[in-house]
Amino acid sequence: MNFIPTKHPEIFQIEPDVFFDERGFFLEAYQKNRFSKAGITYQFVQDNHSSSLQNTLRGLHYQITHPQGKLVRVIIGEIFDVAVDLRKSSKHFGSWVGVVLSALNKKSLWIPPGFAHGFITLSDRADVLYKATDYYDPPGERYLRWDDPDIAIKWPIPPDHQPLLSSKDANGAFLADAEVYP
Repeated sequence: MNFIPTKHPEIFQIEPDVFFDERGFFLEAYQKNRFSKAGITYQFVQDNHSSSLQNTLRGLHYQITHPQGKLVRVIIGEIFDVAVDLRKSSKHFGSWVGVVLSALNKKSLWIPPGFAHGFITLSDRADVLYKATDYYDPPGERYLRWDDPDIAIKWPIPPDHQPLLSSKDANGAFLADAEVYP
C-alpha cells in the first residue's frame, strides 16, 4: 500500500497492492496498521455506498457539528473526487484537491475532517464506497456551492453541459457565506 501526498499535506491518494491471477484480483482497501504508520489514526464508524449516473455531481458536503473524515474509493466506473479545506486556521483554507478515482485504477482518497467533499461521475455509472470517521448528522449537514468562483474547482464538465444536482447541492452556500471550521 502506497500513501501518496497531494498538494494538501493531510490528503492522501492511496494505491493498494493489487494481486492479479487468472481468477481476477485481490487487494486490501484498508488495513489499520498501515494507515496508522502513514499517520491516519482515525477510527471508522460508518460505511456508505452511492451509485450515480454519468454527469451527476454530488457535493460539496460537510458536517459542521460532527466533522467526518472519509476514505473514498470506486468499485464501478470513474469519478473526479474533490476535497475543499474549510478550516479557517489552515494556510490552505479554501483550496481544493481533485483526483480521478476508478474501478480500474483502484486508488482511494483519504480526506480528513475539516474538508467539504464532492464528486462528479465521469463514466455511465459509478458506485462509490466510503468509510466515515463520524456518524451522519442531518442537523449538522452543510452544502458548499460546487461552482463557487472563489474556490474555482476545475470540474471536468464539457462547456455546454450542466451537471445533475440535488436541490440541496444546487443551493449550497458560497465560501464567503458558509459556516466553516475554526
